[in-house]
Amino acid sequence: MPYPSFDALKTWADSYISLWNAGKKEAWIENWRSVGPGEFRMLDPVGTPEKVGFEHCCVDSWDLFQPSVTFRFAPGSLFICENEVAWLLENRFVAGGEERLGLSIETYRFEDNGDVNIRTYYKVPQHSDAEMGKLFQTYLPEKN
Repeated sequence: MPYPSFDALKTWADSYISLWNAGKKEAWIENWRSVGPGEFRMLDPVGTPEKVGFEHCCVDSWDLFQPSVTFRFAPGSLFICENEVAWLLENRFVAGGEERLGLSIETYRFEDNGDVNIRTYYKVPQHSDAEMGKLFQTYLPEKN
């Protein structure tokens, strides 16, 4: 099985954002599986313990973060090079009654066998931080 085409990866990337922001979980999962039917491995962020499996890498993140965070690609930051995708993601959330912006650099490698490897880079909120810190107490309990 060849890795996904440029068009398939572009559709996946665009749908990743629109389906997340619309709260369409099942469609978001189907979108993922259209380009990544195999095993998933993720360092989120790099420097933390590896997560393995589609549920742990994708669905758990949806369940925890989707109600609180919306996404947008930073303009001009979506790159699709052969079987790899990279972007600078704007993560928008409310903290202390104000809209905040967190940035993450994210890379995705789609293998010929359907596997996906994900690496992300961002500043992990302190567990003591208001709203986002509480979410990260669940997501990365060993970090702080």
